[in-house]
Amino acid sequence: MPTRILPAVGDADAARSLTTLLSQLPDAEPLPPVTDSTQLVDTLAHLAAESVDELPEVVVVHERIGPVPALELIREVALRFPAVGVILVTSDAGPGLFSAAMDSGARGLVALPLSFEELASRVQAVAQWSTGVRRHLGHGGDASGGAGGRVVTVSGAKGGVGATLAAVQLALAAQASGHAAALVDMDLQSGDVASFLDVQFRRSVADLAAITDISPRVLADAVFRHDTGITLLLAPGEGERGEEVTDRAARHIVGALRSRYDVVVLDCGAQLSAAGAAAVEMADTALLLTTPDVVAVRAAKRTVRMWERLRIRKAQETTVVVNRLTRSAEIQPSLVQKITGTAVAATAIPAAYKELQGAVDSGRIHDLDNRSTVKQALWSLAGELRLVKAPEGEPARAGGGRLRGDRGAVSFRRRGRTGG
Repeated sequence: MPTRILPAVGDADAARSLTTLLSQLPDAEPLPPVTDSTQLVDTLAHLAAESVDELPEVVVVHERIGPVPALELIREVALRFPAVGVILVTSDAGPGLFSAAMDSGARGLVALPLSFEELASRVQAVAQWSTGVRRHLGHGGDASGGAGGRVVTVSGAKGGVGATLAAVQLALAAQASGHAAALVDMDLQSGDVASFLDVQFRRSVADLAAITDISPRVLADAVFRHDTGITLLLAPGEGERGEEVTDRAARHIVGALRSRYDVVVLDCGAQLSAAGAAAVEMADTALLLTTPDVVAVRAAKRTVRMWERLRIRKAQETTVVVNRLTRSAEIQPSLVQKITGTAVAATAIPAAYKELQGAVDSGRIHDLDNRSTVKQALWSLAGELRLVKAPEGEPARAGGGRLRGDRGAVSFRRRGRTGG
């Protein structure tokens, strides 16, 4: 969903310059500029009368606006339209004016002459704030769209339980259904997303670690667009660089991705790092994968308890996914739920490694056959988690089958959707 930006500029030349720069921002939709304070307030009032959703996410007020002075105008907009974020464009970027602008209700300040990077950064931050306010007010449509995308973390109870496979397929399912999806390898020392998708790319999540204000252009330089359409942010090739990604850096990175993509899936691996802990804490949905054996289930229980002790995530806010389930397994999902004290996904993933071996060995997991019961189940899980858009004319499904993909997964196959 593009970010709607309404410029308010009294000077014609300044209006053209600002509008031209705004039109170059990624996913930006500049509206026709208004030329004075009265026109701005009237335009916003007209849009608000239709629906709060019709209001622009961002209003950019130039210091030369009139007849009402810029700070007074910002105060009026902030009071009358609290779901709109206001940015002041000014030649005086000193601390005095900055403080006065914040006191008036502005959400950001951009200095003249305009810088693309600074403007992009402020617009992104204010748009994210605006979307969050509307979500809390009960507006803004689908919570997984626009500047407030859905963040899902996938962690393993122990190594080798299938967290990376699940993360890749969830991202593919979201992308195939029409969402803009990003897949992040947050298993910083031993991430395998690049191997699963046969990708070689020199940029990684570590390249964003030292950047506190991640602009759309900086983010675009760090990610890789896969042939499937999903955007990848990979783990560093040198595992020791994973230490560069602190919890603070992870929060900035996840926040930047959330503002740019509908669905963000993070593979956090089985080892808890500071960055992984921050991601799990921020996530809308935190998945913990386990297999139906005593060792893995005990590991899942330890992980859940550790998350609680560290105040990362409560047990009832964690969803366990059972992978490699067979009908004859002594440990069934109901027992896993009892042992861990968490919710357990209705969709379990069947044990069918023969279906996966060729795709995994060749690094073409995105080409996994649609007839694969594993793929069907994982895409059904995506439906259960509401990471996919329902086909037109059909309601979104909230559940999934036990050992096979339900009709939601089959509907992707009928519509010609694939993981590749």
